[in-house]
Amino acid sequence: DDGEPFTTYFDSKIPIPEDETHSCFSFRKLWAFTGPGFLMSIAYLDPGNIESDLQSGAVAGFKLLWVLLLATVIGLLLQRLAARLGVVTGLHLAEVCHRQYQKFPRIVLWLMVELAIIGSDMQEVIGSAIAINLLSVGKIPLWGGVLITIADTFVFLFLDKYGLRKLEAFFGLLITIMALTFGYEYITVKPNQQKLLQGLFVPYCKDCGTPQLEQAVGIVGAVIMPHNMYLHSALVKSRQVNRADKREVREANKYFFVESCIALFVSFIINIFVVTVFAEAFFNKTNADVTQVCANSSIPHSSLFPNNNDTLEVDIYKGGVVLGCYFGPAALYIWALGILAAGQSSTMTGTYSGQFVME
Repeated sequence: DDGEPFTTYFDSKIPIPEDETHSCFSFRKLWAFTGPGFLMSIAYLDPGNIESDLQSGAVAGFKLLWVLLLATVIGLLLQRLAARLGVVTGLHLAEVCHRQYQKFPRIVLWLMVELAIIGSDMQEVIGSAIAINLLSVGKIPLWGGVLITIADTFVFLFLDKYGLRKLEAFFGLLITIMALTFGYEYITVKPNQQKLLQGLFVPYCKDCGTPQLEQAVGIVGAVIMPHNMYLHSALVKSRQVNRADKREVREANKYFFVESCIALFVSFIINIFVVTVFAEAFFNKTNADVTQVCANSSIPHSSLFPNNNDTLEVDIYKGGVVLGCYFGPAALYIWALGILAAGQSSTMTGTYSGQFVME
């Protein structure tokens, strides 16, 4: 496709190794197709998702895990459609919309998607800034963290000039950091496994009211992101697939789907880590409970919580402080590191989505 208008991400297409034996599944081929699904799965791990996870744990305990499971499965189906669109047509969703619609609906759609991307990018940048603030013990203010995040996002995006695989490996590293940091919190807190399984597979919410319902809606909204469809349908074009050959197209669809399943399974596990940590440790806790524990700890920022009997309200920032009060400074800094990886990676993929839509 010599008329390819893009330079970003598509400077070089990754060749797919030939399979001499024509076996039904080849790990070498899967490895060649691995990349786009993991970049796409980062939208399932952005600071907005982490915030929604920890609030769902603190507000509803383990009761809403099935909503997270359902939302992730629906997300997977939508990503499969987006990937197939990119593989079969050779165009991504923004290009297809550009060709299909008249000028007015096209402009309206473009504005809506750009607004959605700007909205999700804002929470991603602020998430990184909060993590930098926590890691620097408050020495770097939020606005400083925002400036640092914006600057380093551009620096990291230049990695694709050194080759696509290097950029994909960098995203893989950030996902690994999230898995290790939130996994550490999970092992430290040791959530109740029986409640976890019950919450996952029993679609029922006992004694739930408006806050829990709002939280359930929040989970679905955080997991299913419209700009991700544009991103995934564009990313799959980075592999060399001969679209005139039906077998190659079928094969590409198969391997991209397998890769998406693996990537979203990993992101689902990381989300579960966060929900269950807060469900186990902070469900039904009051501000007074936390204030008492924080007063006896050496954690900075521990004077955040008023000494009253209101139910504890947590966000990414307070969540880190509360973890620090209960489980020691290591829990606080490891939490902040995980949030930083989440914010950094999702800001980069959000920037990509914006670029594909804009072009």
